[in-house]
Amino acid sequence: MKISDLPKEEYILPGNRLCAGCGAALAYRHALKALGPKTIVVVPAGCITVLHGMYPRTAVTVPVLHTAFETTGAAASGVVAALEAQGRDDIEVVGWSGDGGTADIGVQALSGAAERNTDYLHVCYDNEAYMNTGTQRSGATPCGVQTATTPGPGKAEHKKDMVMIMAAHDIPYIATACASYPLDLHAKFAKARTIHGTKYIHILCPCGPGWGFDPADAIEVGRLAVRTGVFNLFEIEDGRVRFNGASRREPSYEVETYLQAQKRFRSFTDEQIEETRRWAKACRRRLESMPQADAEPERVASPTGAGG
Repeated sequence: MKISDLPKEEYILPGNRLCAGCGAALAYRHALKALGPKTIVVVPAGCITVLHGMYPRTAVTVPVLHTAFETTGAAASGVVAALEAQGRDDIEVVGWSGDGGTADIGVQALSGAAERNTDYLHVCYDNEAYMNTGTQRSGATPCGVQTATTPGPGKAEHKKDMVMIMAAHDIPYIATACASYPLDLHAKFAKARTIHGTKYIHILCPCGPGWGFDPADAIEVGRLAVRTGVFNLFEIEDGRVRFNGASRREPSYEVETYLQAQKRFRSFTDEQIEETRRWAKACRRRLESMPQADAEPERVASPTGAGG
């Protein structure tokens, strides 16, 4: 599968207000290519609302419902119910919220939708803080990072493991992705579109202003996260884990190369670097301890972007 195999249709128009090198914008672009035109997106407050723009203009060609910060799962459930009442089963409903709107403010509505197995796809675009309002700490902020609300020694806790929280709901499809690996991301969205029930995809989205790197380095920073084991690419189906792409290999755990590429980690001590390495290894071992699925053959993007 090559970049040239991806659908040519664009669902984000030229010109929007997101930052240069924004990982969330790249992830959104390729996700919409995979989902296709028969998609309704539900979006709470966050960076993606900035991408969409202010009424009556928008930078996106698919229908979008803007909702309150905490209600993505509930609002998406309402859209699904309305479509079912109309006998429409050809439209994919997607809740697209940040780490604050998923792991913190929106987790109750998301859990409720997952418990009902509502037929929608929930996406967390994770830039590891409330970036749209000035880089405040979220449940997904890494341990030790200083934010506008965690001065001094930084955040005391490690990232909330939203993937394992969603796995506990026993939903049919869970995946992780990274904006720096668009082919893997596209394949997972195309696959999710073919699955009935609640699906969850967690995307690591490098953020230049919030993480402290040059916008030109956005792709490399995301790749470093995967190569060093700070973030793993995998899927969970029927309780079985399948590592994907670069994560099929054991990570290097040279986390200092990832940390040193970002200003948000500039005050890290040797002890904090070692704790990050220990945490990365523990996350990997937890995934490896789960039942493992057979490796999939190489997936090919469909011409329309709607296939699996």
